Amino acid sequence: MISIAELHMYHRIDREVFTRLVTTLMRDPAESLLVIAVWLWLEDKGFSSLISMMSKLSNQMVNVLAREAVSGLNCLESDRVPNVPPNDGMYFTSRLLDRTDLSRLFFYHNRFSIIVGVKKVLNNVCAKIFTDILPLIMGIQVRLNQPIPVAGFPHQLFGDVEIVRRAMNYVEIPAISGGDQILQLWGMPVIIQENDVSEDDRTMFLTFSRGFRVTENEVRVLFTRLYGLDAVADVIMQEIISDDTQPLFARLILNSITTADRMLNGRRIAKFRVNGKHIWARKYERRDI
Repeated sequence: MISIAELHMYHRIDREVFTRLVTTLMRDPAESLLVIAVWLWLEDKGFSSLISMMSKLSNQMVNVLAREAVSGLNCLESDRVPNVPPNDGMYFTSRLLDRTDLSRLFFYHNRFSIIVGVKKVLNNVCAKIFTDILPLIMGIQVRLNQPIPVAGFPHQLFGDVEIVRRAMNYVEIPAISGGDQILQLWGMPVIIQENDVSEDDRTMFLTFSRGFRVTENEVRVLFTRLYGLDAVADVIMQEIISDDTQPLFARLILNSITTADRMLNGRRIAKFRVNGKHIWARKYERRDI
């Protein structure tokens, strides 16, 4: 257990920058939550000290960096290669980090990893560290232990986020070995362990050509050969009624969401070939009837 005050102190800079976004710069609260979430996710992925460096910049430059983050997030909503300007749309963020591998194309090619990652950060970090700020900037009164409504959620890509101002003075955090690391675990969006990603998020939908029977073993061999021995968690083929019919589709469950991005490489549908037979792959979307 740690106190709310300790949690806020640990995230002091994140809270500072978020407050500048929504008060000084008058940016939309829902969009600002997404911007902070993607910045935290980037820090976890090796783009270190991004928000810390940003806290020392002028409001004008923070606004520019926020616009660049939004342009990256917009790339997640399209199946088309983004129309990349000469500076690739993230010039100032790249200069701040002294990195050349951050661009709008980075967002496009890592679409599903970023969607899952930002969703986790929103719910595991942002939903807990801005509960006192959001009601103030939105000018609303919220009862304790009741969700804070934020216009813009549920979001088309990231779903809903439950932001609740708790009556308790302490929050419970996961126990890990090495007590001195406990605040680091709570604060870092690394919360995004692969085994914490839902099965649906890690699933691809495969289709096959009629008349060219593809077996489960062929699917496993193809994708383990392409992406590694630990790439495939399971293959669920369409049930067939008799030996005269063939499966026309399957679900490929991966061990890592990053493999899904590697398979599609920004495309909506990717085409593969095994033993002269074609396999088409796209991201699985559960349809509840």
